[in-house]
Amino acid sequence: MNILLVCSAGMSTSLLVTKMEKAAKEQGKEYKIWAVAEADAPKHIPNADVVLIGPQMRFWKSEAEKLAKPYGVAVDVISTVDYGMNDGPKVLRFAEKLANNKK
Repeated sequence: MNILLVCSAGMSTSLLVTKMEKAAKEQGKEYKIWAVAEADAPKHIPNADVVLIGPQMRFWKSEAEKLAKPYGVAVDVISTVDYGMNDGPKVLRFAEKLANNKK
């Protein structure tokens, strides 16, 4: 699965990406997980299965959904608590659930 995280500058999600990658590896899953800034997201969305938006960017969700719809990519906002706690395993489960609901 390909999981794209989007935030204002692509930096505040980088630690979360690392924690999600660690959780996936521990579970024997080979996922591609990466973070980009909002401005770069449109060119990355076609390569994603799931787009997770940082809570500070929740206002961008409807735009992201429009961009993702032609590709069948699921989009949602990461929980503020999970994001703030950098809870990689929990955000990974959220991404998996989102992807499974899209099928």
